[in-house]
Amino acid sequence: MISAIDIMLEKTEKGGSGTSIPLEGVSPAAHIQRVENRPSYPEDPRNWPIWKKNVQILMVAFHSMVATFMAAGIIPAFDTMAEEYGVTVPQASYLTSIQILVLGLTPFLWKPITRIYGRYHVSLVSVLGSLVCNIGGARCTTYGAQMATRVLTAILISPPIGIGSGVITELCKPEERAQKLGWWTLMSTLGIPAGPFIMGFVTKHIGFKWVYWIYVMINFTQLLVYLLLGEETIYAPGFASKRGPTCKLVPRRIDPRPLKPREFIESIFMYRYPRILVPTIAQCVVFCYANTAITVEMPIAFGQKFHFDAQQIGLQYIAVIIGSLLGEQVSGPTSDWFTQSLSKRRGHFRPADRLWLSYIGFATAIVGLLTWGFQLDNATSWNVTPCIGAAIANFGNQILATILISFAVDCYKDQSTDIGVFVNFVRHIYGFIGPFYFPPMFKTLNLGGAAGVMCAIIGVCALAPVITMHVVTSRRSEWRTGVNEA
Repeated sequence: MISAIDIMLEKTEKGGSGTSIPLEGVSPAAHIQRVENRPSYPEDPRNWPIWKKNVQILMVAFHSMVATFMAAGIIPAFDTMAEEYGVTVPQASYLTSIQILVLGLTPFLWKPITRIYGRYHVSLVSVLGSLVCNIGGARCTTYGAQMATRVLTAILISPPIGIGSGVITELCKPEERAQKLGWWTLMSTLGIPAGPFIMGFVTKHIGFKWVYWIYVMINFTQLLVYLLLGEETIYAPGFASKRGPTCKLVPRRIDPRPLKPREFIESIFMYRYPRILVPTIAQCVVFCYANTAITVEMPIAFGQKFHFDAQQIGLQYIAVIIGSLLGEQVSGPTSDWFTQSLSKRRGHFRPADRLWLSYIGFATAIVGLLTWGFQLDNATSWNVTPCIGAAIANFGNQILATILISFAVDCYKDQSTDIGVFVNFVRHIYGFIGPFYFPPMFKTLNLGGAAGVMCAIIGVCALAPVITMHVVTSRRSEWRTGVNEA
């Protein structure tokens, strides 16, 4: 028998969307067959060969990485650009801060446009427009002009950050979804440390203008790959059957429904669903402290303490890259294997099973962040221990990103694109606010004390997904079964 609180919660969530059917407490065999299967046509993306699906997923994952790579890649050049444009270093840092804000907001604009014209042509416009703006960035001679190119670049390059989850959900079965979502979240995460790491060398040896010319080369390569290998991943039978030799290059409407103003903001209403809101907040808080704070503070902590130049600072980001890569090797495959094993034993699939693995992510994020902060405080000369802490923190961050987003998508598969847009919005807005209070917090409490405060906040978030998600999404009998089996 379903408890009164379960009935109330179910009514609350169903009231927000008639098309959103959570997988919890349903006979999964029947539900998955209804949602996952549809008539088989060769042009249906679900029926593509595996290699073709993987190519599309990798392209959208790399596109997401490029978006964050371009925002963070100019970090080592702040000093040089401040001198070139006649501004202070904090003012130069706004060139990255504004991109973080824009990357969080503009996917709301792109999401309804992709519904009308498809993801493929939006991706083409994205990389072509970004290419042009980066040429402008390389030729800028004033701070105001550079700020304009950075804003426009962020607007144009942002679509895959929001729609990536929709592409992957459309192409993947539930038992492999966490692994493929992990590719996307990993690439988005790697763009942040990879930008300063690579561009530190560029800034020191050939000048910061070449940062933008390299961006141009990346966009041009993306454009060629999309032209040669890209396909539309939204299934539109009428559109697919009328394709001609030039149709791939000419945008056309694939959805005849009119575009309503509400569609530009409807993703924000995902906050109404606890299965989406709670894991989103938890993941975004951990991402801000275990990734963004370390990334933003790296030039100050290492530059001022050890008198590092741009190249030496860039090398410190290797720790963040290694930690994220190792975290993804554990999170995606392990999560899929774990849920698949429990599903075989239990006879049905339950998204909340993924949440047991989140303990690993929270614990390692806290341990790594404390190690990074206290070891930097105690260091009198450079040593590797703060970098080990940064790697451990990002190991945990990557585990949580994959597991918590996969859980939300599993619960509301039909709204996977909205979930991607919502998660991206919360992550970037919270990350945008961080640099405004990070410097005074680190100055007042020192790195170790600040790390302790951030870990305390992460500790509170660690309770929310595990307790709230299981109580909200499971019937009491399933909750007891989940505890016993886990």
